[in-house]
Amino acid sequence: MKFRTLGKHNLHVSALGLGCMGMSDMYGATERSESIATIHAALDAGISLLDTGDFYGMGHNEMLVGEALAGRLRDSYLLSVKFGAQRGPGGEWLGYDARPSAVKTALAYSLRRLRTDYVDIYRPARLDPNVPIEDTVGAIADLVKEGYVRHLGLSEMGVDTIRRAASVLPVVDLQIEYSLISRGIEQAILPTCRELGTGITAYGVLSRGLISGHWSKERSTDARDFRTHSPRFQGDNLDHNLALVDLLRELAEARGVSVAQLAIAWVLARGEDIVPLVGARSRSRLTEALGALDINLSTEDLAAIERAIPSGAAAGDRYSAQGMASLDSER
Repeated sequence: MKFRTLGKHNLHVSALGLGCMGMSDMYGATERSESIATIHAALDAGISLLDTGDFYGMGHNEMLVGEALAGRLRDSYLLSVKFGAQRGPGGEWLGYDARPSAVKTALAYSLRRLRTDYVDIYRPARLDPNVPIEDTVGAIADLVKEGYVRHLGLSEMGVDTIRRAASVLPVVDLQIEYSLISRGIEQAILPTCRELGTGITAYGVLSRGLISGHWSKERSTDARDFRTHSPRFQGDNLDHNLALVDLLRELAEARGVSVAQLAIAWVLARGEDIVPLVGARSRSRLTEALGALDINLSTEDLAAIERAIPSGAAAGDRYSAQGMASLDSER
């Protein structure tokens, strides 16, 4: 396994992290035994960063991760945990709560579900518009002093919020969507993070499977699958986006690698301070993703990829209108 350092904070992590959300939520039916086997395979391959959230399956994902980690040495992995998203018993989204009291209560439950005494990176899932970010970060700073949290992270925050948060406590990383077809961070957010010494943990590096090379118009989804309602997976948008994937496939086949591997390798090549989170839900998909670590892209390779899929080439927003409105990073 190759390793990287998140920003200037000397937090050494595997060059790929494992995003565990899909094992419990958002992408339809899952298989518990395969999910646990995939986490074990990731750890055995040297992946040290596991990402979860207390609202993924309303606690299910944390319990699953906690079960999978039983018997593993605590210093052999890093836990990244998001909090703050509010959901009803039917799974509906109700907003965000990042008040200091809510921050600490949420962590208390997460620690119990994860079967651990501390989390390595704790982050609000989104900006709570009713709570100053300084108050939220101040509560996390208290938890750092008390030993329950090691580092502050952020998720989908904009430049002003990142700076304000960093004025209270160093921000080890910003978790944000970043892929060949989601490059909005390059304009202002990525330069700001680099100025502040904040790393990037990139989710959606395969755009939720859209640019994995495994998606097709014939693939069915169920009501629990985020992609059923995602703009990029609908109608003419899907036709346009899959045509982009075909261009990427040509480049991948010329190199003897898979489409997914080439897409992940592109993110890896964007900087040593960027750690892609792969959302593999099976050992076969995990094995494929790990193959990206062996791909070294030249300047000419990168130019060819970006000619095929230039910035802004995708059709459709990455979330619904309601989802986009919750993103401080898009303002």
